[in-house]
Amino acid sequence: MQKLPIERLQEIANDIREDIIDMLVEAGSGHGAGPLGLADIFSALYFDILNNDPKNPDWPERDILLLSNGHCVPVRYAAMAEAGYFPKNELKTLRKFGSRLQGHPERLRLPGLESTSGPLGCGLSQGCGIALAHKMDKVNHRWVYVVMGDGETDEGNVWEAAMLASKYKLSNLIAILDRNDIQIDGPTEQVMPIEDVRAKWRSFGWHVIEVDGNNIESFIDACSMAKAVTEQPVMIIAYTVPGKGVDFMEYDFHWHSGAPNPKQAKEALNELRTLGGRIRSEHQ
Repeated sequence: MQKLPIERLQEIANDIREDIIDMLVEAGSGHGAGPLGLADIFSALYFDILNNDPKNPDWPERDILLLSNGHCVPVRYAAMAEAGYFPKNELKTLRKFGSRLQGHPERLRLPGLESTSGPLGCGLSQGCGIALAHKMDKVNHRWVYVVMGDGETDEGNVWEAAMLASKYKLSNLIAILDRNDIQIDGPTEQVMPIEDVRAKWRSFGWHVIEVDGNNIESFIDACSMAKAVTEQPVMIIAYTVPGKGVDFMEYDFHWHSGAPNPKQAKEALNELRTLGGRIRSEHQ
């Protein structure tokens, strides 16, 4: 896969954010804050980090990417369409009856999805199973990435998976925790405090890397460091801004779910297209 300049990856991330807004307003429902915050990470994953082939989604040599917090799937759909897995005009079918792009990813509907996710907390267990299978088969050149939400670490099966990954020294497993500090009912530290996040994962035997998840270059560097770790699974704690790029959505847990209305969508798209007013948009 050809590596793109950081500036181009940033442009792709912004395009992904625009597509997320378009998708949500067309669907009239969905989740916005998390997907917008994850756009930089998914730009980096699909256009720099993952060993994948959009024209051959089941390529046996591909890396595996699991989205545990499945409600954030609009960001994955937008990134996949940008990468060429399917036509971009299909994004407008999000959550519609019969669409391949359901509100949570369904593996059998869309080539390129590795798992069906809905119940929170299951993705890390799935990732452990795949990573362990690769170890047993002596497959040492494929990586398993699991994107997780910080709110879903309220789930007990996350910590069961954490123990298993450490026991079997799954160094081919890289988890990415979207630490945006919100969940559906409020700030994570009010709903169910999870700090000290770094200390928790280290105590479970994981190598921990902390990074600004909205800094693409830093995130790519973190994944490179993760691949150099042996004998331990790796947790990348990625601090992101929920609703990133849209001022009235940023840091507001009320936008965890819910779609903008047409007026709000127009405001959001104008902000994204002008980079917060720093450039002039042809759509103005």
